[in-house]
Amino acid sequence: MAENPLILDPHGGMPRLLEIMRRLRDPENGCPWDIDQDFSTIAPYTIEEAYEVADAIEREAWDELKGELGDLLFQSVFHAQMAAEKGLFTFDEVADTMSDKMVARHPHVFGDESRDKSAEQQTRDWETIKAAERAGKAQKGTLDGVAVGLPALLRAFKLQKRAARVGFDWPDATHVLDKITEEAHELAEARDSLSQDEIEDEFGDLLFVMANLARHMNVDPEAALRRTNQKFIRRFEAVEAHLAARGKRPEESTLEEMDALWDQVKAEEKADSNS
Repeated sequence: MAENPLILDPHGGMPRLLEIMRRLRDPENGCPWDIDQDFSTIAPYTIEEAYEVADAIEREAWDELKGELGDLLFQSVFHAQMAAEKGLFTFDEVADTMSDKMVARHPHVFGDESRDKSAEQQTRDWETIKAAERAGKAQKGTLDGVAVGLPALLRAFKLQKRAARVGFDWPDATHVLDKITEEAHELAEARDSLSQDEIEDEFGDLLFVMANLARHMNVDPEAALRRTNQKFIRRFEAVEAHLAARGKRPEESTLEEMDALWDQVKAEEKADSNS
């Protein structure tokens, strides 16, 4: 089979990528793995690639970001190719839909509205436009349209944000902190008297209120937890390095020794940040 010159063109851009995807899914000459996929099997990869993009940005790994964005773009191309095969829509229609949405949501840029607005006012206008779009899709409930496939912590954050728009919210962070204390006490009591399902329920309540506190404090809970994960990795690896210098591995050490090294690492980080 003669190769399409576009596929070998290093400067073929978007048309090249679309043609590569079409060939990968070709029933006769494509890749068996790619042919075998469907929307549900590819969706987890799409989510994973989005997090890879976020990770590269958080690490300021700009040399990696180009590739990660390409991986994420390929996910959209993959889904669009499968949709085209089913006669649902094409990649061009995906792009046109996004363009129409951005033009409609930015009347202060592409329309007659004034650009003389604060970022806060523009955010309120954006939410008003999105609410009208949901109404046009017959999404009548306040919580309609919050994606089920979001990570649970992020979805909790978005659900509470949506509810707050209609006044279902605590007036300030103090009330949220009181609720956290209440939920923590309930969880402590539940561990000795309730079933595992009931304990999980109480734990979920505590996490849900923590997500609400994040919103009240203008913190992205997913970003905050990712940062803490990275901090834990960095510090634990430093503990491992100190142990290695003593000829030990963590499993050959005691909790007391590792705890002392953990405190030492924290102190060293604080000293470095103040120097």
